[in-house]
Amino acid sequence: MTTTETEEEFRARASAFLTEHATGLEFETPDPRGANELDACKAFQGKVAAANLAGVTYPKEYGGQGLPKSYDRVWREEYSKHSDMTGQLTISHGMCVPMLTEYGSDEQKAQYLPDAIAGRTVWCQMFSEPSAGSDVASLQSKAVLDGDEWTLNGQKVWTTLAHVSDYGLIVARTNPDVSKHAGLSMFIVDMRQEGVDIRPIHQIDGGMHFNEIFFTDVRLPKTALVGDLNNGWRLATAMLMYERVAIGTGSSSGVKTPTSDFLMKTAKKYGKSDDYVTRQALMEIYMEETTKSLVSMRTRAEMKAGKTPGPGGSLGKLHGAKIARLSRALTMNLAGPAGAAWEGDGESATRFSNSTLRSFAANIAGGTDEIQKNIIGDRVLGLPRDISVDKDVPFKDLRTS
Repeated sequence: MTTTETEEEFRARASAFLTEHATGLEFETPDPRGANELDACKAFQGKVAAANLAGVTYPKEYGGQGLPKSYDRVWREEYSKHSDMTGQLTISHGMCVPMLTEYGSDEQKAQYLPDAIAGRTVWCQMFSEPSAGSDVASLQSKAVLDGDEWTLNGQKVWTTLAHVSDYGLIVARTNPDVSKHAGLSMFIVDMRQEGVDIRPIHQIDGGMHFNEIFFTDVRLPKTALVGDLNNGWRLATAMLMYERVAIGTGSSSGVKTPTSDFLMKTAKKYGKSDDYVTRQALMEIYMEETTKSLVSMRTRAEMKAGKTPGPGGSLGKLHGAKIARLSRALTMNLAGPAGAAWEGDGESATRFSNSTLRSFAANIAGGTDEIQKNIIGDRVLGLPRDISVDKDVPFKDLRTS
């Protein structure tokens, strides 16, 4: 699609907008459920949409700008110079919107994409279950066709921001007579409808961003099916690829080293910047962040507009998990006793302890480190796959918890 605005003009307009509006998010009161931060993200995204800067590469008829991929790169480059204002919309914009764009029907795109792109609605992703974590294909939530509607029953867990989401994409079993991967389908769920029970999971850092969800005879219209019936594993795999790209590359572009930058300042503050062990640890984190940025730039460059990303997203995700692990140890060494503070005033009483506790999730969320390594070994390096003893066994004949 052509545009009368050159990349240079678009860059200037994006830069001016971000300078005025991307000024950071700060909250004076605790926000354990993330509601205040989400409201701020939605407000910012609304301004982005009003300025005709939202959904750069998405079609205009679905709320985007219809611009070439190069303009999206320009936007990310400019965004990288400012504070992240849309972190709570990562699932909506990095996972659900791309999935609806690629696999949704024309009716679904017209109904859902404009509001999602503009931040008027928020989406969540529902895959994991108590007995189906890394092995998502073993999920037991089921959808049964009853006339012109599907009846959904089951349970999902670790669903981020489900309590403030308007809609969600869920994978459920629609055919138990075939192998576990072959009998899955993806649906759109209205998170406010009857039969959807959302309960908070209390995290060790005091937050409650995760949830468990119980579905009891939830009625879904036939039009809620995304893609083809019993093709849910392909869609789930695609969504996981989008998730790893979203987690591994973020919303910006260019080389970004926020963790090492912060820790370098912290080392100077505590008089440890000349310590050889500290400097070695700082350099290792800096190298990991630089490498992650370069991998992210390559992943974005290889993605064709509207097409599912490849397994390279697992590389960026794995780098992010390693950065979290390395920074956790260094943070505690730098902060000393203050790093264990749970209450009080000042940076040492909150940021150190909370960031350390949150860092453990980086090695699990979006697929464990072991899963990422399997994907990289299998689909990037071409190594032999793990043996699957239940590959051709009907799901109903499997022994599951």
